Amino acid sequence: MSDYRHTATIEMPAADLFAYLREPRNLPRYFPQMSQAELEGGDVVHVEADVHGERVEGEAWLKVDEGDRTLRWGAQGPHDYQGELSIDDAGPAACRLTVTLHSVRDADDEEVQRGLEETVAALAHKATSESDVDTAEHQGGWAGH
Repeated sequence: MSDYRHTATIEMPAADLFAYLREPRNLPRYFPQMSQAELEGGDVVHVEADVHGERVEGEAWLKVDEGDRTLRWGAQGPHDYQGELSIDDAGPAACRLTVTLHSVRDADDEEVQRGLEETVAALAHKATSESDVDTAEHQGGWAGH
C-alpha cells in the first residue's frame, strides 16, 4: 500500500472549511475528474468521474467526524482506494488541512503526489472564493450595502 500526504494552510476559519468539505455535492467543484457526488444515505455516496479518459461510476463511503473535524472516505475495488483529511485551527481566520491518500494501486508516486497537491490547492482556492462570495451576498454585496 502506498501513502501520500500533503498539508496546507488555508486562509479561512477551520469550521467554515470543514462545513464546505463535509458536503459530498461539493466534490466536483474542486476535484476536476469528478462529475457527480450524491449522498445516498448513511455513509454511502454515489460518484461519477472521468479517470484517464474513462467514465467511472460507483459507490463510495464517507465518514464524517464533526468533533475532530475529520473526514474519511474510500471505495471498494481493485485499488482499495481510501483517504482521510483533518482540519486544525491555525489562527482565528486560518486553518491547516492535512490530506492523506492510501492505495494499493501501482502508480507513479510523483504523479500521485503532484495530483494530491494540485487538488488541495484547487480545494483551497474554491472554498475561499465561494466563502468570500457568500459573505459578500449576506452583507449586501461587495460594497457592504
